[in-house]
Amino acid sequence: MTKEYTLHIAHLYGDLMNTYGDLGNILVLKYYGKKMGINVESQVVSLDEDFKSDDYDIAVFGGGQDFEQSIVSKDFQTKKDEIKKFIDSDGCLLAICGGYQLLGKYYIDAEGNKIPGIGVLDHYTEQQHDNRFIGDIKIKNKETGEVYHGFENHQGVTYTGNGERPLGDVEEGYGNNGTDQAEGAIFKNVYCTYFHGPILARNNIIAKHILIKALKRRYPNDDFSAQEKIDVSESY
Repeated sequence: MTKEYTLHIAHLYGDLMNTYGDLGNILVLKYYGKKMGINVESQVVSLDEDFKSDDYDIAVFGGGQDFEQSIVSKDFQTKKDEIKKFIDSDGCLLAICGGYQLLGKYYIDAEGNKIPGIGVLDHYTEQQHDNRFIGDIKIKNKETGEVYHGFENHQGVTYTGNGERPLGDVEEGYGNNGTDQAEGAIFKNVYCTYFHGPILARNNIIAKHILIKALKRRYPNDDFSAQEKIDVSESY
């Protein structure tokens, strides 16, 4: 009898930080989870609710506008220790735009206010004046050779720090800050990006990477070679 697997997703502030359709990332994880024989369950973890690192295999933190981010940033401080524990124990986390920014040291909003992040990653985000990075973007990951396609829309300019490597090098578009040709950040099993759309719907291979890593973390003694062979077609 084939063993049944279950993975649990925390949708961080999914009732507030879903401006750009980031719920779609969870739907993609559930879709490919089903193809791999995985029961993928998700739960919104919002304001005044505890995030327990041991309860989850994957966390998804979507984007929002400055108003929502200013509210979420205060509550997110209360989850800092458990988020750090989750990351340090190789939990898989996908952070989009505002979620990306709040994992870092701080970001400067459109009004010039400095909004503190939780500083579990070493990047920080400044603002642009009278400009936004908007449009299609294509990047290439040096380690895998994979090319990712997406859409960016952000005023913030992010500069990565210690231990972070880019999700990809920019071939078309702007990326983190428009100058260093890098987009996003990877740290351990954390994937950060400015890709909206959502990213996993156009880049299914990233969803596969996340699911496989989460499986190996939750079930370290099992063989997932069959799941690793599941074909993930390009969808852009």
